[in-house]
Amino acid sequence: MNKHQYCVILAGGGGSHLWPITREARPKQFTALGTMTLLRAAYERSLAVVPAENIIIIALERFRDTVCEIVPEVPQENLLFEPYPRKTGPCIACATYYILRRDPDAVMAVTPCDLIISDNEKYVKNLSEALDYAAGHPVLMTLGIAPLRPDPKYGYIQIQGGRRAIVPGTPLPVKTFMEKPSQDLAKVLLKTGEFLWNSGIFVWKADVIRSEMEEYMPQITCQFDGWQGAFGSDFSQAFIEKAYSGCEKISIDYGVMEKTSRAWVWPAEFGWKDIDSMETLASIKYGSDPDGNVKAGYSDVLISEGKDNVVIGLGKEKMIVLKGLEGYVVVDTPDALLVCPKADARGITGLLSKAGKEAKL
Repeated sequence: MNKHQYCVILAGGGGSHLWPITREARPKQFTALGTMTLLRAAYERSLAVVPAENIIIIALERFRDTVCEIVPEVPQENLLFEPYPRKTGPCIACATYYILRRDPDAVMAVTPCDLIISDNEKYVKNLSEALDYAAGHPVLMTLGIAPLRPDPKYGYIQIQGGRRAIVPGTPLPVKTFMEKPSQDLAKVLLKTGEFLWNSGIFVWKADVIRSEMEEYMPQITCQFDGWQGAFGSDFSQAFIEKAYSGCEKISIDYGVMEKTSRAWVWPAEFGWKDIDSMETLASIKYGSDPDGNVKAGYSDVLISEGKDNVVIGLGKEKMIVLKGLEGYVVVDTPDALLVCPKADARGITGLLSKAGKEAKL
């Protein structure tokens, strides 16, 4: 493995939009329905790409103990903790300066951990090849995924050269980024054949992303002035907290990628899902039955005359029976039961807040 290659795992963010499976105190990256948590899975994928000592994890300070419990083998100096969420712009700036302090020749892969990746062998191949390419080219690379459907919940990347230019493993310059189009527009994008899904996985040389951030996000990077002496010292955490106090919330996509002339995309070959719904969360380990029902968890689930339902039962000695339901989410946990149409599942936290049940979040 190349000693100058690094993986940064973004494990920040809280929230309960997949309530009641995820909670404010246990967001999705720390939740396990399969054999391991999403953070653990991201860490183990990274071990096949870069040296273990070059894996950096950045998360919220309030989840410090949780992170250390999930990946106890990661040395403390490889764990960066944000005092509060500020989106991916400040997060990536922090990780970049930290890595540059260690290795001025570093090449970085940046990946969210709340993804489902299938075919790890192709993932390792694609990410390793993209790292090698970025080492010799001053580009900001996003891994792009061939879209399977017109999905309005994902970001899209248009490539230069038309649909015939898209060849897996062949990097291409980006023409435009488009964030979460309408359903009708997503259908048009899919039909053109010129768009890939934005995976949220980036690859670049540390000094290249530093230069572009300092040009396009100076209001963020100026907060990290003095990073050369701060990172690696006894007051690095205090430095991060001070820097974040002046940072606005801004994504790296909006802050840099949509403005830079160095944006490229690497057409990837592996299977990819962003966990944006209860259905996707449940499918981490389990597929759907012939009627489109997805069942996950530990409970014994029986469905009769039902279609397109998501059932997650966390009670090991409980049986869940559905009859005649179509398009519903049923989630049973030790302290909460959710039953609602799939389309309404993301709005449940607002309902709880309105009803004065914030303690359940």
